[in-house]
Amino acid sequence: MRRRREAECSSGYAARTASRPHADGRVSLRTTHLDRFPWLAAICVVGLLLIGLSAIDRGDEIAGQGRLALKQCLWVAISLPVAIAATCVPYAMLKRLAPWLLLAAVVLLIAVYFMPPRNGARRWIPLGPVFFQPSELAKIAFVAALARYLTFRESHRRVWGLIPPFLFALVPALLIVREPDLGTSLVFLPVLMAMLFAAGAKKRHLIAVTLLGVAAAPIVWLGMNAEQKSRVVTLVTQRDQGEAPRGDGYHLFQSKRMHSVGGLWGSELTGVPPVNPAIYHLPAARTDFVFCLVTERWGLAGATLTLTLYGLLFWNALGVARRTHDPFGRLLVVGVTSLLAVQAMINVSMTVGLAPITGLPLPLLSYGGSSLLFTVVAVGLIFNVALRPGLNVGPEAFRFESTRRDRPAA
Repeated sequence: MRRRREAECSSGYAARTASRPHADGRVSLRTTHLDRFPWLAAICVVGLLLIGLSAIDRGDEIAGQGRLALKQCLWVAISLPVAIAATCVPYAMLKRLAPWLLLAAVVLLIAVYFMPPRNGARRWIPLGPVFFQPSELAKIAFVAALARYLTFRESHRRVWGLIPPFLFALVPALLIVREPDLGTSLVFLPVLMAMLFAAGAKKRHLIAVTLLGVAAAPIVWLGMNAEQKSRVVTLVTQRDQGEAPRGDGYHLFQSKRMHSVGGLWGSELTGVPPVNPAIYHLPAARTDFVFCLVTERWGLAGATLTLTLYGLLFWNALGVARRTHDPFGRLLVVGVTSLLAVQAMINVSMTVGLAPITGLPLPLLSYGGSSLLFTVVAVGLIFNVALRPGLNVGPEAFRFESTRRDRPAA
């Protein structure tokens, strides 16, 4: 019965959009997939991938060892069919699978605690020659499950109705922060707030929750381990002069030095080496600090181009959400766009001393298979919704804040 209703709704939508009248009475053909595809966003993705490969290649050259750029090219090749699949398979399937994906992600986040540690952390599940990071799956599953929940609920318009959405975010976030992985855990709450705002939650409730979170900061501080506290202290006590400090402050000090040597156009165009070769020593340069390699190789111009491509990508993605009539599709796009934007902002901020050092990769640029694959899945979902802007099947969904009126009090 449910499938028949979905088919009727789908056929009704197809009939409504089969033709559109012009002002003079002429009828135009239905908008094609090529017209709906967000070409600007796709160009931005390709540009960011190329910038990331050039930065990783520069990191290989500086390190004098490793072939991570070649391996990243292989991951890019593998990610292409994944991106196509995420674009072509109707995203309505994700609505049905979302709760089970989130449950599977939580189970895998618990399973990592029983895996052997790598570099003092338990974040990966070994799968033969590769290592799978469940937190990457958890981010996508969280966005999809929350979008599905908010589509058929209006309880988030009340204070107590915010509890279930926050549980959606806090359960995976707390599991991830104990791995420990502070950076990844930080993205859940901003994405949650963005999706609640898009779903029509009352602004005064969101502001109250934000203030409550700020007031709970001392409790969060007490729950952090020594390494995480040290990184916050390093942010407050950072310095730019003299010898490089030891401990956690070394990464931030070297990161800002690497930014400075690129100048306006970078070493690729000027070819001027720094006076002190020790400036080039930066741990995790091709992963967490890949933005430093961008500025070293391409200078301020390359950094500006990178940030511009990110801005155009996110703006174009939000345009897809604005044109989408299906509530689940709109919330899905808002969620994955917020997810990528928050990751980019945190990563870039930490390299210049505006945020604590965290193990959070820069989307589409940092080396890493799991990160790249799930990032292209997120981008593919944006493309998917763009190609199906009016799909709305199943039970009646909520109306957004611009068209909905609160129900009168009983």
